[in-house]
Amino acid sequence: MNKKVFVFFPDGVGLRNFAFTDFKSIGERMGFDITYWNNTVFSLKEKLGFEEVKIENQITHPFLPIYSRARKRAELNVSRTKFNDNVYSTYKFPFNYKGIKNSVRSVWVKYLIGLYSSEKGIEKLRKKINKLERSTSKYKYCKAQLETHKPDLIFCTTQRSTQSISALLAAQDLGIPTVAFVYSWDNVPKAMQVVETDYYCVWSHLMRAEVLKYYPFVKPDQVFVTGTPQFEPHYNEALKEGRSFFFETHGLDVNKKYICFSGDDETTSPLDQYYLEDLANAVRNLNAKGKNLGIIYRKCPVDLTNRYDKVINENKDIIKVLDPVWEQVGSNWNEVLPTEHDLKMLHNVCEHTEFVTNVCSSTVFDFVAHNKPCIYYNYEQPQLKKGIRDIGQNYKYVHFRSMPSKNAVAFCTNKNDLESIIESILDGKLSTIEDCKKWYQIVVGETPIEASKNIWNAIETILK
Repeated sequence: MNKKVFVFFPDGVGLRNFAFTDFKSIGERMGFDITYWNNTVFSLKEKLGFEEVKIENQITHPFLPIYSRARKRAELNVSRTKFNDNVYSTYKFPFNYKGIKNSVRSVWVKYLIGLYSSEKGIEKLRKKINKLERSTSKYKYCKAQLETHKPDLIFCTTQRSTQSISALLAAQDLGIPTVAFVYSWDNVPKAMQVVETDYYCVWSHLMRAEVLKYYPFVKPDQVFVTGTPQFEPHYNEALKEGRSFFFETHGLDVNKKYICFSGDDETTSPLDQYYLEDLANAVRNLNAKGKNLGIIYRKCPVDLTNRYDKVINENKDIIKVLDPVWEQVGSNWNEVLPTEHDLKMLHNVCEHTEFVTNVCSSTVFDFVAHNKPCIYYNYEQPQLKKGIRDIGQNYKYVHFRSMPSKNAVAFCTNKNDLESIIESILDGKLSTIEDCKKWYQIVVGETPIEASKNIWNAIETILK
């Protein structure tokens, strides 16, 4: 009898990896009976025809946000002390004292941080969080679903969602093995491991070492190196469109060479629109010298601001907007969900542009999968003032220490150098591809094409 696996979506971030790739079909070919345990507003049954069990009860414990925030800050405090490294303090968001409710929450969080900023304290906090979530109606609801459907294993598509805690506790209390996928390349040092599962799937040996370093309660045999399905679509030739067809479909000039500007969220790069303006000015200058260049602007899918509009409108002759094909199903950033069509869009933007420019984005890896280089902006904008976050701190984060050499990307550290860097890349005088491929292998792992298969192999091993 085929083993029944619940692929659990606590939120929409895992849709791209585990619903729109070949993940499901690979698992079915290997003999698994797959049902999606769906905590999102996206209907996998209606949209994709997938078997799903919907979680309609979304109610977590009212104190969960307070204890979760305290847990994260306590972990960052412990890492700062344990590794004698102030970088962990830069991962903290400021406390909110606007209004009585926010002030009370912030004071409460600070009290808990003071009480629990030790390894034993974090353990107590995690136990407290689990106790709170076991007391909720959502826990009872999820437990009843599991008792009805009797899956052999739960595969959770992200380790960072508080919405998953009660559901995974219900599974563990019923003796069902649980596996969490560590979602993003920067998540482990940032104390974003919200859940404690029986096993973990990670991108690379680097990420495995990080999980074991930051979470001493996790044992080596609990962590499987699988890769991530995130980059598999870049190797899918069926997604590739011819250059002339792609250009005609999106109103691009077939005679131009395009540079991709990949936008950031407002937290990471609050002055991102001015880097786009700098790129537009550099392209305009190069075109005056005889180049024929354009810019494809692809916004960050969860950026709901209009901060780029002025720059785009003033440079319509240069900038072409190709928005990600995501659907906004609510007003919050985490209610903007990817679609299957965006895999093809991103594949072809990577394929048909010369290179990508951005502030510290992981799109560097999407583009190097197509043998395209990346320029990282690393200079302050004159609009920077007190209260606005400087993008320079991004490059000091732990996940950037994985870069094998500074030549893996072209760092632009002065606005006046941007034009010459672009020209050097286009003329073949500056190449970052080989070093970037080494970085890609360190971060993404050695088998980026086989990640889905590797995850199912790990699940098979666990079930045996």
